[in-house]
Amino acid sequence: MSDAAQPVVVTRAEPPGSGLSAELARVGLPVLHWPVVGIEPADPAEWEVHRRAIRTFDWIVFTSAHAVGVLADALPKPAHARIAAVGPSTAETLRERGWPVDLTGHGSGAEGLLGPLAEAGVGGRRVLYPASSRALSTLSEGLERLGAEVVRFAAYRTVGAGLDVADCRSWISRGGIAAVTFASPSAVIELERALGGADFERLLADAPALAIGRTTAHELEARAVTPVVASDHTLRGLALACEALLHAIQPGSPSAQPEQATARRAAKRLET
Repeated sequence: MSDAAQPVVVTRAEPPGSGLSAELARVGLPVLHWPVVGIEPADPAEWEVHRRAIRTFDWIVFTSAHAVGVLADALPKPAHARIAAVGPSTAETLRERGWPVDLTGHGSGAEGLLGPLAEAGVGGRRVLYPASSRALSTLSEGLERLGAEVVRFAAYRTVGAGLDVADCRSWISRGGIAAVTFASPSAVIELERALGGADFERLLADAPALAIGRTTAHELEARAVTPVVASDHTLRGLALACEALLHAIQPGSPSAQPEQATARRAAKRLET
C-alpha cells in the first residue's frame, strides 16, 4: 500500500467528517480519527459575571474556534466591543455565528495577533480574552505590555479524551499510518499521554508529523520531533501541507525511498 493510500491521523476534537477531516477528504486523503482532547464548558457562574460586564469591554479577542462557539452561545453579541480573531479560521467561525470581525491576526498564534492589536491602539483599552484552560499566557502578557487591561478567563476546559489505545497500537505496530496531524499543543501532550512515550516515539518515527502553527510545532520539537508546519495556519492549510508532503514522499516520486529519513528531508523542504 502506498503512503498516499494510508490514512492520516486527525488528533483534533471534531465530529467525524467535519473540520480537518473534511479538508483532508477534499484533497483525497483517507482519515483515521484519534481525537485526544475534549472540550468542556466553563463554570456558568463565571459566565454570568462576564455577561453582566460585556458592555465594559472595548475588545474581545478570540484565539480559537472553540472559544467562539462557547462565547456565542453564552453571551449576547456585543454592540460596542471590537472583535479580534487570531487567524482566518477563527474569523470565519465568528462570521458564521453572525459576529463581526474588526481585526484578523496572521494566524501564527499570539505573536501574529499582538502586532495588529498594537497598531489598532489597544493600549489603555479593556480587553476580554476567553481562552482555553490550558492557554499559554503569551497573549495576555503581551496585551498588558501594550498597556491594555486584560480580563482573561477559562471559557472552556481542554481535557483528555478516551482513545481506543489497543486499536491505536495495532495501527502503529503494522506501520499503516501515512502522517499524523496536530492542530494544538494539547493534542501533542494528550496523544503522548494516551499512547505512552515509547509508542508515541515509534509512531512519529514511522509517520511524519504536521503542525498547524509554531506553538504546536514547539511542543513536538520539545519531544525531538521535527514537524512540517503549515505555511497557512488554518485547517485547510494543514490539509494542503499534508497532501504536498505525502505527494513528495510517495513511491514513484523523485525523492521516494523506503527510509524514514527521506520523509524527514521532504518535510524540511516543504517547511522552508
